[in-house]
Amino acid sequence: MGGTFSSSSSSSPSPNKREKRRSATSSRSGRPRFSLSSEKTFVPPESNAKLKDSEPLSPQRTPVFLGIVDHCNSADAAEAYKQFLHDFPDYKLTWIVDTLRHTDFGRLSEHGETYVDYMGGALYPESLIRVHTDFLSRNIFGSPHSVGNSSSLSTRCAEEARAAVLSFFNASPDEYTVIFTPNATGGLKLIGESYPFTEGSTYMLPCDAHNSVHGIREFAMRNGAHVSYIPSPPTGGVDLTTAHRMLFRYQPNSPGAAPSLFVLTAQSNITNAKSPLSILRYASALGYHTVLDAAALAPTSTISLTDYPVDAMVVSFYKMMGFPTGVGALIAKKSFLGQLYRPWFSGGNVEVVQVPGEVVTLSSELHEQFEDGTINYLSLMAVSDGLRFLSAYMPFLPLRLSCLSQYLIAALSELRYENSDTTVVRILSCKPTRRLKTVGAQSDVGSVISLVFLTPSGSMLPNSFIAHAASRMCISLRTGCMCNPGGAAALLGIEDAMPQLYDGVTLEDLERAVGHETGVVRLSFGLASNFQDAWNVLRFARTMGQAEERMALWAGWLATL
Repeated sequence: MGGTFSSSSSSSPSPNKREKRRSATSSRSGRPRFSLSSEKTFVPPESNAKLKDSEPLSPQRTPVFLGIVDHCNSADAAEAYKQFLHDFPDYKLTWIVDTLRHTDFGRLSEHGETYVDYMGGALYPESLIRVHTDFLSRNIFGSPHSVGNSSSLSTRCAEEARAAVLSFFNASPDEYTVIFTPNATGGLKLIGESYPFTEGSTYMLPCDAHNSVHGIREFAMRNGAHVSYIPSPPTGGVDLTTAHRMLFRYQPNSPGAAPSLFVLTAQSNITNAKSPLSILRYASALGYHTVLDAAALAPTSTISLTDYPVDAMVVSFYKMMGFPTGVGALIAKKSFLGQLYRPWFSGGNVEVVQVPGEVVTLSSELHEQFEDGTINYLSLMAVSDGLRFLSAYMPFLPLRLSCLSQYLIAALSELRYENSDTTVVRILSCKPTRRLKTVGAQSDVGSVISLVFLTPSGSMLPNSFIAHAASRMCISLRTGCMCNPGGAAALLGIEDAMPQLYDGVTLEDLERAVGHETGVVRLSFGLASNFQDAWNVLRFARTMGQAEERMALWAGWLATL
């Protein structure tokens, strides 16, 4: 992981100013000094006023380890936390993230909010915003397409950000370059519209993938290519044997074969399945160009493009460190980009354009050929600082989030309606198969829990009601298909409905055909998650299992329709 990025850009050539900025963001070890300290004085989080059982804790009942206090907002939560630490003692190894929660995410407690939608978007650390705002206020930035001190500073910040991205993902700058995009979707669209699909080409992809991956099929089919889907097991992801068989069947590794593309979802944003990245090596050996959609994997897992040298990979930075939004990256081999053809050009792509006429000379900088217009140059320094920030905590996240996920899965699975064997929830997503016990270990699944809430009779409660009820209890979660129709269909067991769809079909038509809403409730942990978040979700689920409180929330939901 890259953790030694320089932050030396300045609007003045003075080395003193450059050194001042460096000292504000990093230590000699390359770790972000601002990530472990704060100008604020730590104040224990206040109780969530919207939730019950919020008696203050006495110091004697507060779990303490390694000098760090993880304050819980009720006596019940404190007792549960003690039991949690007994069951998951290795969670204590992640105490440094509890410090981060208090210094950089105190606003969660101040607002009484439980945030469990990190797969939708990470929360930004306050210190990252302070450092970035300070840097903007002390410097003058201009368009990188101009000439002058302000423009030179923007260019240097952009180049530093490219270097930071390559370092973070362990990609050789001799082999790879970074193209800044609006998000991961923007990177996938660049590949789709530029890839040389033709008759005889194959576009191979998993059913369990984001719509941005599915969307590439429009470019493929328009040029006569064959689109082939790798089916999803009931719990999502891809089966290794099935993937190998299908890749071999359509292999382009023969004389004169048309170029073929394989896009793999590294981690599903709904089923929680991680795909075996060894598939990429196999596909590459068969002659496919390989692309990794790492938008869901990159926020909590280590990725090395030295170990898995795909032709291209896409990420969204707001999913990784919460800020900046509107900036993603396509990290691509220079040799791969040389085989793509842009269907148009724009400002920033070109050096010479014949008008009127047909002659155009593209920019000599390879990455500029794929960056349309002006890049988001005011935000790129935050990419460098954010990756440095994240690199300090990344080793702790798999262990921490695995403990929280396993605890919550087990606790939710035990919930039953009174005098009934009916469970309150049904968990659909992939579950961890092994316990992590060391910092730096990688989990076999992500930190997503997709489920549905049930009525006492066992039918599915509407997800729209759950979203309403959760918001009333200050819980931020997500419901729906998560822009992943293949993964959602696998979890809900409605794959047979897919062939019945027709042009112009609406979501309402589909839901009438299957008899219920076609989505799940998704909980996802991330950088700032702690035990109190898991406990609050569990308490919410218990509320759904209590008739009187559930019906009161139901009446409130009906009033909004």
